[in-house]
Amino acid sequence: MSPDQHPRTASEELASRPDDRLVDLLVRRPDLASPPPRGTGVLAQRAMSAASISLAGDELDLLAIAVLEAFLDCARKTGDAARTTGDVTPRHDLLGPVGRDDIVALLGRRALRADVDARLALLSDRALIWPARQSGRKATHWVAGAHLPSALPWRAPHLLGPLASVDAARIADAVAALDDRPRELLTTLAQGPALGRSRDAAPDADPAAPVPRLLAADLLARVDEQTVELPPQVGQVLRGEPPLQTAALREPALTGEPSRYDVDAAGAGEALELLRHTADVIGALGDAPAAVLRSGGMGIRELRRLAKSTGLTVTRVGLVIELLAAARLIGAGTPESMDALTVDEVFAPTTTVDGWRAQGPERRWASLATAWLDLPRRASQIGETDRDGAIIGALASESFDASAPALRRTVLEPLTDADPAVEIAVDSLVTLLGWRHPRQLRRLTRSVVGETLREATELGLVAHGSLTSVGRALLAVDPDADDGSAALVAAMAAALPEPIDYFLVQADFTVTVPGPLTSGLADRLALVADLESGGAASVYRVTEDGIRRALDAGRTAAELSALFTDHSKTPVPQSLTYLIDDVARRHGSLRVGDAHRGAAERRRRGTRAARARSDCRGLGRSTARGDRQAARRGLRSRGRGLVRIARRPAQHGSPGGGQGVECSSSGPPRTHRTRSGCHGRHPHADGRPCRRADNGTGHIGIRLGGDDVHVDPVGPADRASTPDRLRRRAGRRQQARRQGEVAGGGATRRRRGGWRSGRPVRPAPDHPRRTALRQWSGE
Repeated sequence: MSPDQHPRTASEELASRPDDRLVDLLVRRPDLASPPPRGTGVLAQRAMSAASISLAGDELDLLAIAVLEAFLDCARKTGDAARTTGDVTPRHDLLGPVGRDDIVALLGRRALRADVDARLALLSDRALIWPARQSGRKATHWVAGAHLPSALPWRAPHLLGPLASVDAARIADAVAALDDRPRELLTTLAQGPALGRSRDAAPDADPAAPVPRLLAADLLARVDEQTVELPPQVGQVLRGEPPLQTAALREPALTGEPSRYDVDAAGAGEALELLRHTADVIGALGDAPAAVLRSGGMGIRELRRLAKSTGLTVTRVGLVIELLAAARLIGAGTPESMDALTVDEVFAPTTTVDGWRAQGPERRWASLATAWLDLPRRASQIGETDRDGAIIGALASESFDASAPALRRTVLEPLTDADPAVEIAVDSLVTLLGWRHPRQLRRLTRSVVGETLREATELGLVAHGSLTSVGRALLAVDPDADDGSAALVAAMAAALPEPIDYFLVQADFTVTVPGPLTSGLADRLALVADLESGGAASVYRVTEDGIRRALDAGRTAAELSALFTDHSKTPVPQSLTYLIDDVARRHGSLRVGDAHRGAAERRRRGTRAARARSDCRGLGRSTARGDRQAARRGLRSRGRGLVRIARRPAQHGSPGGGQGVECSSSGPPRTHRTRSGCHGRHPHADGRPCRRADNGTGHIGIRLGGDDVHVDPVGPADRASTPDRLRRRAGRRQQARRQGEVAGGGATRRRRGGWRSGRPVRPAPDHPRRTALRQWSGE
């Protein structure tokens, strides 16, 4: 370029571009299009702003950054020479012109000429640099705006500095040779911001001070007389990260070990495990919703409770909770069965769960996978501590990260170019990501990349270090398409094995399932057997507790025996049939009900048989305010099957008013104000106020001797006299209601969720306890 020619401005360059190149510029730099510019002059002003150039620098790789550093170094030398000679007055809004040969010479043999020319063309297409003059021939000189340094990820030219050709081992040796004080200074800059301010950064500072010593050892770079910067190569060595490959400016290749596994089959197995765990968490939240913290989200205590009830880890439960919330399968609110005025918000399944469960496994998985890819949160932070020392829970505001979806794509996209038969090493992937995205060196660490790959593996997107076919299909989904997930669903349907309707029953009561069961059979088996190991081939174990669980749900012994007989490919052991019959015979022999209504047993000898056992000595009935579940657990731990008895409301004796509630109040009894102004459910006939609150919340407990199941009795009376007093009260009340309620046809009994007419239970005057008898058949 001749000295008498002035370089073109950005406005002149953009005005000369055809429409297709302008469209390409707006696609590559979308911030320039909002709001729509009125002309090329406005577009040029936006493109030259420091904020827009900084955003454009996020998409540059390490070689493009090196080309920019070389351009800026040559532009500085060109400006200094022009000011010295006075031939051309430099413009303050432009940098350059810089010749292409000068850039190539400065980079030397570290970069190929063809690669440098490709990066110059890329920078020109994005309007970061442009030809100094318009010519039909290939550009030889380039100019740029004054804010071009904003595109660099650092302030000093580290890719042209003395550490550019030094390997990580030599840097580690130099750091190890330092004294404690200089090493502490480097560690501080490595863990925090890389920039530091010090008066010792001046050239005339004391050379014995730590900062001048580090500058002399090239372990720090001077930005100005008061600012120094830690080179990225040194910071990575101090943090234990794979260092940048700056000696040769070529993109590193992904390396790994050959894999002998079928990654698609392994990914499908992980997908099935995810669906099973998701169903377990939904069921656990349906049974006992999780409380919402005041600050929002689900606390670590609730996560641990869910982990204990489902048999999963807290990390796994946290990820599942995040996925369910993103897919809108759970939400915060007040369940319809609770009082909105007295119950705080809880996390519980939403009404969309039923429709989601009715879908096939491939569609259920696709909804979770797309929710994970677009999740604006970092589930890997669950369980960590925040700045205040509090543990971060699920759905917490501390884990929100709007850039998390882009980061997941950034981590997974390099795997699309890798061979599926090679297990890619994490360090190799971190090195490649550092080359492609040098602006994100502090974010794309080994820990972040490893956690992202772990989550992708748990979803079936990655298996054995390789991207599965469904992972590739997920990254290729077009979010703007009407049915963009159709290819994803088809890919998962092809990867999943065909459902089976059989299993193998072993003599040790284990059930081996060599594949995914059909949905109906899987639910029936999970009801009676406990899962011991999941995966593509699951193993269940039939236990007494599982059989009781199925009997509580309404299944009969014949139905359970038929389940194994009809679907087992192996002969069903007779011992399993005997176990089912024995548990069914003992199931429901004892019942637990409300204290003010009495306890009942199917056969009187049921209680005597339980008390006659050596491990149940000391067992007896007692009235207690304690939780009914304690009594149930105490008896079941000794092999006794319990059947619940529904409550009967105190204001009338109609069996239709009972409630089949499982849990009971463990706090103080509630008092209700009646029409007579008395506190309590049963005021005296003459209107005198009751002396004590209602004891209707008490329950018949079980004394098992010692402290196994011990609850405090209702009222100050001793344990032996309390049931007699309550039976006398029940007899008097029932005598008053007998003509209007019992004489017409007897009591009714409830069965599996509703009351129906059944075998009448006649009142007996000599046994007032039986007048309150209710029979619960089933649960």
